[in-house]
Amino acid sequence: MGVVVDGCPPGLELSDADVQRELDKRRPAVGSIFTPRREEDKVEFFSGVFKGQTTGAPLCMLVWNREVDSRPYEEIRWTPRPGHADYPARIRYKGFNDYRGGGRFSGRLTAAYVMAGAVAKRLLEGLGIEVLAHVVQINRIEVKALSVEEIRTHVYSNPMRCADGNVARLMEQVVQDARNAGDSVGGVVEGRILNVPPGIGQPIFDFLDADLAKALFTIPAVKGVEFGAGFKVARLMGSQNNDAYAMKDGQVLTLTNNSGGVLGGLSTGMPITFRVAFKPTPSISKPQQTVDVKTLVDTKIEVKGRHDACIVPRAVPVVESMAAITVVDHLLAAGFL
Repeated sequence: MGVVVDGCPPGLELSDADVQRELDKRRPAVGSIFTPRREEDKVEFFSGVFKGQTTGAPLCMLVWNREVDSRPYEEIRWTPRPGHADYPARIRYKGFNDYRGGGRFSGRLTAAYVMAGAVAKRLLEGLGIEVLAHVVQINRIEVKALSVEEIRTHVYSNPMRCADGNVARLMEQVVQDARNAGDSVGGVVEGRILNVPPGIGQPIFDFLDADLAKALFTIPAVKGVEFGAGFKVARLMGSQNNDAYAMKDGQVLTLTNNSGGVLGGLSTGMPITFRVAFKPTPSISKPQQTVDVKTLVDTKIEVKGRHDACIVPRAVPVVESMAAITVVDHLLAAGFL
């Protein structure tokens, strides 16, 4: 799995350890609720870094797929899996698509996102901009509002990537129950981008929130993105939804942040807050209805293989990465980098 990052400014201190640290966050935690597949995901640099600093040339990074078993996919080649892109991909690419593991629609794709995101995060560090994400919901189990410090300190302290350890244990039980039943569950990841200066964005066709949403929707299994108060704004009055301005320590701030830190496609200077909804893992062992595209008859399918009953915890560093990449692109366009 490889990625090419173009446009990275020269002179950024960058090591394989910086990228490896982010890749390790994406790996599944050890435990009965997570896939037994254990890819090392050790990053290799091929270009763009010399003597520990970026050169300005495109960065090329790669991780190898070592623990590969394509046999289960050969068995279901002609029976598209419900919830996967197998059928539309077969039509779109006239049957020439790589059906093993979903090909370019696989969750493995996110390893490339995280490698690129690691570079973006290093650039943001120099500007004091921080990207955080954490799991706030698994199925019907939700976490209460948490402070930035709680998220920063505790999110990677448990396998559910939830900053509240007590709620994390409840979430883990829900995932275990789904796995025992041959089923799966989805959830929600909340993201926060801190210290983005006001006025970042490119109206009309490259709104900051629109580009963030597009980037987040490229993550496999994402089915919804909302900013600030999100869909709750439909129930508010204008007087309740508007974020009133005030002065604090010589800065213009808002007393609330229902807008999620973006107005008119531009950053307001407040934290950019968003939530990303992930569907349940479509690969489940329960029998499901499908069709045999070779014989054109109805049939049943039971998906075999090493799958997570919930991919949401592993998506946390991916959400951070896609948010970081998008913000860096906009900062470059605005001349901040």
